[in-house]
Amino acid sequence: MKKFACFLLIVVLSAFTAVACCCKGNDVVRVNEVTHSIFYAPQYVAIALGYFEEAGLEIELTNGGGADNVMTALLTNDADIGLLGCEATIYVYLQGKADYPKIVAQLTNKDGSFLIGRQPVAGFDYSNLTGKTFLMGRKGGMPAMILQYVLNNHGYVDGQNVVMDYSVQFNMLGPAFSGGTGDFVALFEPAASQMVKEGKGYIVSAIGADSGEIPYTCYSASSKFAKENPQKLQAFLEAVWKGVDYVYSHDSNQIATLVAPYFEGTEMDLIVSAIDNYKKYDVWMKNPTVDKAAFERIQDIMQNAGELNTRVEYDKIVTTK
Repeated sequence: MKKFACFLLIVVLSAFTAVACCCKGNDVVRVNEVTHSIFYAPQYVAIALGYFEEAGLEIELTNGGGADNVMTALLTNDADIGLLGCEATIYVYLQGKADYPKIVAQLTNKDGSFLIGRQPVAGFDYSNLTGKTFLMGRKGGMPAMILQYVLNNHGYVDGQNVVMDYSVQFNMLGPAFSGGTGDFVALFEPAASQMVKEGKGYIVSAIGADSGEIPYTCYSASSKFAKENPQKLQAFLEAVWKGVDYVYSHDSNQIATLVAPYFEGTEMDLIVSAIDNYKKYDVWMKNPTVDKAAFERIQDIMQNAGELNTRVEYDKIVTTK
């Protein structure tokens, strides 16, 4: 079985560990997130506004630094809930593990990266890209698989009419592009807005809009936690979606003020720009239920990249209870 695909969304705090909603007597929920990113703004809004505390929960939030690490924490009961890509759960299920985690909700419904070019392109439609080089990131990683899927769907094949460069590590894509490597690169926020602000690139398209809806980042619960704490799990999800409701009903400046303390060192205008871009493309699920058609699409993407030989039935790893 292939190694777990690893989501490395661009805003990484290498040693991030946060304890939120700390209130003596509250039930503790250990949450391990794949990375620390503005892409997950509703979760941080829920922490900042005390929604978990109101639900009687104390959140212990840790940064797993990759989907494989988050999944390991779930399998070893070192975490109750993981925020990660659904492909990790697919891989674990196909390995035949008995007490595999299940996906209980979907937070983001699209790839959160933006295609950056060296020149502004009005009405960009993926035409006239023959001979161009795209910086892809790690082969087999979800961002690279989705970009390959988009390019393939527009008739571009690596080595035939475009170059898909997998040699640059994901966290070095921005610096490599700034240094002159490649014609296009897909970057997450706030790196995309930073690139534009510095005049080193231009956002020409949103990868999430180009690839279609997929269960990009989901909450998966360990088998033990889901069985023993269904009410606690329900309370956790309700608190998160109060955060989602807040994000969609308030302007980006208000949201940025709430999440800024979780992103020390990131300029406020970049946080606002990132939230603006994510709101524009409705990247957060208004309803936490994983859509079956979107679940099939992400398996299409994985198969297109040669990373999935056997498809998984929706009901095997997704629960809507």
